[in-house]
Amino acid sequence: MSSTVLPNFVSGQWQRGSGDGTPLFDPVRGDELVRVDATGLDLPAAFAFARDVGGAALRAMSYAQRAAALGEVVKVLQANREAYYEISTANSGTVKNDTAMDVDGGIFTLGLYAKLGAGLGDRHFLLDGDLARLGKDPLFQSQHILSPRRGVALFINAFNFPSWGLWEKAAPALLSGMPIIVKPATATAWLTQRMVEDVVKAGVLPEGALSVICGSNAGLLEQLQPFDVVSFTGSAATAALVRSHPTVVRHSVRTNIEADSVNSALLLPGHEADSGAFDLLVKEVAREMTIKSGQKCTAIRRIFVPQAVYDAAAQAIGTRLAKTTVGDPRNETVRMGAVVSRAQKQHVIQGVAELRSAAHVLFDGTASSLIDADADSCCVTPTLLGAHDASAPVLHDVEVFGPVATLMPYTDLAQAQALIRRGQGSLVASVYGEDPAALAAAALELAPSHGRVHVLSPDVATMNTGHGNVMPQSLHGGPGRAGGGEELGGLRALNFYHQRSAVQAATPVLTAMG
Repeated sequence: MSSTVLPNFVSGQWQRGSGDGTPLFDPVRGDELVRVDATGLDLPAAFAFARDVGGAALRAMSYAQRAAALGEVVKVLQANREAYYEISTANSGTVKNDTAMDVDGGIFTLGLYAKLGAGLGDRHFLLDGDLARLGKDPLFQSQHILSPRRGVALFINAFNFPSWGLWEKAAPALLSGMPIIVKPATATAWLTQRMVEDVVKAGVLPEGALSVICGSNAGLLEQLQPFDVVSFTGSAATAALVRSHPTVVRHSVRTNIEADSVNSALLLPGHEADSGAFDLLVKEVAREMTIKSGQKCTAIRRIFVPQAVYDAAAQAIGTRLAKTTVGDPRNETVRMGAVVSRAQKQHVIQGVAELRSAAHVLFDGTASSLIDADADSCCVTPTLLGAHDASAPVLHDVEVFGPVATLMPYTDLAQAQALIRRGQGSLVASVYGEDPAALAAAALELAPSHGRVHVLSPDVATMNTGHGNVMPQSLHGGPGRAGGGEELGGLRALNFYHQRSAVQAATPVLTAMG
């Protein structure tokens, strides 16, 4: 007997697709869980309903009112948190701490934007800068304003964060006054669908403000119009298709992309194996390799250390990885679960094989036994690779989306920074050291090729938020290969969902605008 087919929520109604549906599986036990299907949905009607009904209702609310609505969404999600943990364990194969990063991270982000929005008050547009004279006489001036865009926000999300991936986009969009249609990645769509279901049933958002389509993304981009926006998280190959889609190009649809990223960790020169900075690097690398089984767009993929401590770093990181127990996340002794699907497991295996053309294995976790899981599961053990010669392009081009990283030595700082830039733009780089001036100089050098630079020194060892942990107060995104997009960063995130305009008028007119 087939599993339940999850309904989509579009045009203010729960609707099932007309097909048999695509099955979603437990990546550890292999059980079919539910199915998703979007076949036969009236997409033009769904987008029109979101724009016309949802958009109008949201724009009629002030920023403070929309912020209050976000606060109500937080309460709904908190009340159902236990169910979300169960779904994540079953469908994503995550241990409890990894689930918390996704579920609680999404709720935290919503809560922050609820607080930020409350401070914007009862306005319906935002001022951008001060009045600017357009001539000698101050009577005629220019004022830049930000107005909510009169379209729909289409989110095409990745499989690794079905909760946070939705709410980190939805929070600023809803606060800005734009309705949302979310298309979660099929493999882990259950959690996104369930969260939307709970929020819709609670009635805390206006009708049409939030829609979800689970299954194929066929036909979605064709529905976009000039004042819509699309935000995509996923592979660079798919991102290129989104950017070049005829509808997106024809209507100049505003697009935000977060794509591949071979993020780096850099230990500054002069730090021996017994230094605090060395210890910080080792701990952070091992942690980043194993959190969410390495399935984070911000995870450390390349590690650069001075030549003199290369062997010590390989030994220390391998020792920490050896302590990571892998298997069924339902077993409390397990510290790392599975990757989300057989396809992702195969991608990891293939990616390691590609990297091994220019690197050798420093730590191979396959020698450890899986706990309550077998070889047919989607569990993948950690692999640390090493390359004495870091010149091979494959080391900087291939991102293995799993518990895999490559250690590389450098002879001087200029060489290390040049090697990091060969990643062609990344979401984040972390720098480890103890001298404030040297750390500051390194951060400034790496900033132009990264969306975020995470600087770690012993004085913040116990209070830093982590290399790969995306905090809503800070920017998330990166140039070049990373997609060229920007998300979060506090109220900066609202810019994507607003139109900036210059109003040129007599000063009394501008004053009347408020």
